[in-house]
Amino acid sequence: MTSVNQGRIRINYIAIEQRRIFAAEVSWQAGKISAITEIGPEDPQLDYLAPGFIDAHIHIESSMLPPSEFGRLAVRHGTIGTVSDPHEIANVLGVPGVEFMLENARSTPFKAFFGAPSCVPATPFETANGDLGCAEIETLLQQPEVCCLSEMMNFPGVLARDPMVMAKIELALDKGYPVDGHAPGLKGEEARSYASAGITTDHECFTLQEARDKIEAGMSILIREGSAARNFDALHPLISERPDKVMLCSDDLHPDDLLHGHINLLLARATAAGHNLFDLLQVACFNPIDHYQLPLGKLAIGDPMDAVALSDHTNFTPKQVWIDGQLMAENGRSMLDYNQPERINHFDARRIEPNDLAIAPAETIRVIQVQDGSLVTRESQHSPKIDNGQIVPDLDNDILPICVINRYQPSKPAMGFIRGFGLTSGAIASSVAHDSHNVIAVGADHQAICAVANAVIAHQGGVAVTSNNGVDILPLPIAGIMSDGDGDKVGTHYAELDRQAKALGSNLHAPFMTLSFMALLVIPELKLSDKGLFDGRTFQFTDLVA
Repeated sequence: MTSVNQGRIRINYIAIEQRRIFAAEVSWQAGKISAITEIGPEDPQLDYLAPGFIDAHIHIESSMLPPSEFGRLAVRHGTIGTVSDPHEIANVLGVPGVEFMLENARSTPFKAFFGAPSCVPATPFETANGDLGCAEIETLLQQPEVCCLSEMMNFPGVLARDPMVMAKIELALDKGYPVDGHAPGLKGEEARSYASAGITTDHECFTLQEARDKIEAGMSILIREGSAARNFDALHPLISERPDKVMLCSDDLHPDDLLHGHINLLLARATAAGHNLFDLLQVACFNPIDHYQLPLGKLAIGDPMDAVALSDHTNFTPKQVWIDGQLMAENGRSMLDYNQPERINHFDARRIEPNDLAIAPAETIRVIQVQDGSLVTRESQHSPKIDNGQIVPDLDNDILPICVINRYQPSKPAMGFIRGFGLTSGAIASSVAHDSHNVIAVGADHQAICAVANAVIAHQGGVAVTSNNGVDILPLPIAGIMSDGDGDKVGTHYAELDRQAKALGSNLHAPFMTLSFMALLVIPELKLSDKGLFDGRTFQFTDLVA
């Protein structure tokens, strides 16, 4: 890529703070804006210049791409920076995993910033390989790319003022870093108590009242629209109500969705919903910069030329994207080069056999009830189908076996049952299973589950589907959660796996993304870890037999 970081354009300049648009000549030298000269009123023949878009909370690992490749794809859509929580790889590899993300991000002009993960391991109720205490967090906070303490998922610990939890929060606050939150469902006095601990954001709101309560308590709300959790429709009124207290994020974004768009898609939807352009750009650009003190440009003289040229401010389709004055994308084509990343991993799972999945009969069992588009599950209770002295899949009632296999040491799989995946044949599996990233699989029969899970184990990480045509797998050799391949090819392959999963009967919008969250114990109600069935309401294990 040629390094040219100076230039001059005639364009409609969107002056966000002045809340007006005018034709201007914008110049930059050495990557920074040197002049903005107004030359007349808004000109419909010219493009529009906006600051580059920022994803205010994402786990880059969820794209199954390292930061350099994520950035290569994201700049096409006008995204110039992210605030990422690297706790996915931290759970797998500890501090070296976070250092891998930081080092890889330094290889690209894309402006990826990170938080120091606050909850690794996420809970003591699952097997992970990372352990970040105050000493490790303090070391990470010294890195220039680290801008916050990442989401404090142990909200019960915050409410109880657990000493270890509070020590991490106070460490960040004493050093002047904001603390991100994660408190699904907290309202009223609980929301105020959570915020009063020093936590300033939340991206887990799924009702408008919850979000308003948290804003009232002093928090900023990150409206999340990812591949599995989709809260934009419920929360977008906040953009006009409190544009000073809102940001946009994807949290988890799978590679096929990243091919189609990013924050620009939310801006287009918000415009269609009637929100003001200046409010939208404050939310998508200014607020993350101010909240996290990011060294990104706001289109002021002296700022880095971090900007996007749009043919209009309705569809938000980027024509050109600059970072530090250098053209990064044009007409949907990224100027960034693919760079082969390093492979690092930790994988020591054993193969499983159908006998490992056998469960003795019971009159009533607890079943994980999936809700499409939400990370929140429900508990339902059902009389299981019994055959040959064991519980078997009940395809008529969509009650399927689900298992989680410890990837860090040879162990017997933990078993449960789930409703909502809709598979009538075959199985799907993944080593992307938040937050510890053990192997998780669900299927219509035990043979299929073993076949697909063992394929993931053989490749030391991947997402896979098995059907009558055999097993198809996208290998993930970086920590078992990221590919080292070309992002476009990864996205295309993942889309094909998604298609195959739906062909097996699933009506979920994102079957693999949904599966990856079925081991996330910090989200109620019922989840499954490699140690057993877990009730997120009581924060303790529960029996499969009701």
